[in-house]
Formats: sequence, structure tokens, C-alpha cells
Amino acid sequence: MDARQRLPYVRCTMLHAVRVLAVLVLVALGGLWGWAWLGRGEGETLGDSFARRAAQLLGQDAPAPSAGGVQLPQGLVLGGPFSLTDHTGRAVTEADFAGRFLLLYFGFTYCPDVCPTELGVIAAAVDALGEQGERVTPVLITVDPERDTPEALADYVSRFHPRMVGLTGTAQQVAAAARAYRVYYARVQRPDMTQYLMDHSSFIYLVGPDARVRALFRPETSPEAIAQAVRAQLRGA
Repeated sequence: MDARQRLPYVRCTMLHAVRVLAVLVLVALGGLWGWAWLGRGEGETLGDSFARRAAQLLGQDAPAPSAGGVQLPQGLVLGGPFSLTDHTGRAVTEADFAGRFLLLYFGFTYCPDVCPTELGVIAAAVDALGEQGERVTPVLITVDPERDTPEALADYVSRFHPRMVGLTGTAQQVAAAARAYRVYYARVQRPDMTQYLMDHSSFIYLVGPDARVRALFRPETSPEAIAQAVRAQLRGA
């Protein structure tokens, strides 16, 4: 067989090998999904179970699943130090919450709909925890420090939960806190409105006693799902 004859043969052999490899990959993935389905923990999503099983096969540690929340990618760290002012006018840092869990949200008091809804969810989740809720502090960090003075925050957070803490600060302090949590926000001035609004991302963060985010929750996550995730973290603390 000369070179010209061998070339189609080699191509055919390679194509066959690629097809066989693709079938094997699909079979392996199917088996892994089945293993993940059968081995799901209580409250664990199928995606979280799949990531955990895949990490086991690769000999890696998977992050703890966050029931009802978003699985944080390996190596991603959110949260950390901040320096702000609470709704009583007192300067605070993350150290003032040391040893406690936080359910934290970035929003603003002039928010017409999303912020009140999510803060209501946080309050309901804390109440659903019963006595365990005493170990969790609900927190609002404003993304509108220009209007959200300590006095304005004091009135606002009192409408949602008696233990909710409102935090504000200078524009630079708020920006630094937002960067630590990778929060997007921007001022929006619409021609048909006299007051500006703030466009911002809308996650609820479960922050551990070490000031690092343990889980985050998408908008419209139920209070029950958040409470379940918090319970799991409290048991492990």
C-alpha cells in the first residue's frame, strides 16, 4: 500500500477512533449523572451533586452544596473586610460581626420593588430558623450612600426585621465593600423621572463567621430554601 492509499485508511481509522471516544465520553457522563442523581443529599440540586461526584473522581474537594443557592466555583472567594457606618451612626467593620452568620443584601431605600421583596425574604428566612435565627444577623448595605444616611436606613430596616442592620458610608467605602462581594451597581437617571434609581445586582449572601461568603441566593429564592441552607451551615459551624 503506497502513501496515497494509506492516507484514506489513516483518516478512516482516526475517524473511527474519535467516534468510539465520543461514545465512551457520553456513556461516562451518563453514568456520572446517574450516580449524581442516585446519590443526591437532602436539599442538594442535581448540578451540585454532579459537581461533588466529579470532584471525587478527580481526587479534589468539592465545596459544600448550598441548598437553594448558587454553587460557588472552586477557588472563588467573596466577602472580607469592610469599613462602614451602621444605622445608628456607629463606625463598624466586619470584626463587629465576628462569630456570627449574616444574611446580607446590597440595595437601597428608594428601590421600588426588588429590594423590599428580597429584604422581606431575608426577614422571613431568619424567622423560619426559630431559635437558630438568633445566630444570624440580617444586613442591608446600601449602594446609594448619597441618599441613604444612617437616619434613613434606621427607618427603612425597622420595617423588615427588628434585628436588621443597615450599613452606609462614603462612596469609596461602599464601592470597596461592593468590590469584595463582586456587586454591580450604577446610577440611572430616566428622563421621565425626577428621582434617580440604582441599577444593581440582586443576590442574597450567606456570610460565615469568618466574613467569607458561604452561599449566595438568586432573586426569588424562597425563605424556606434559604433557611435550609443556613441550618446546614450552622450545623457545621
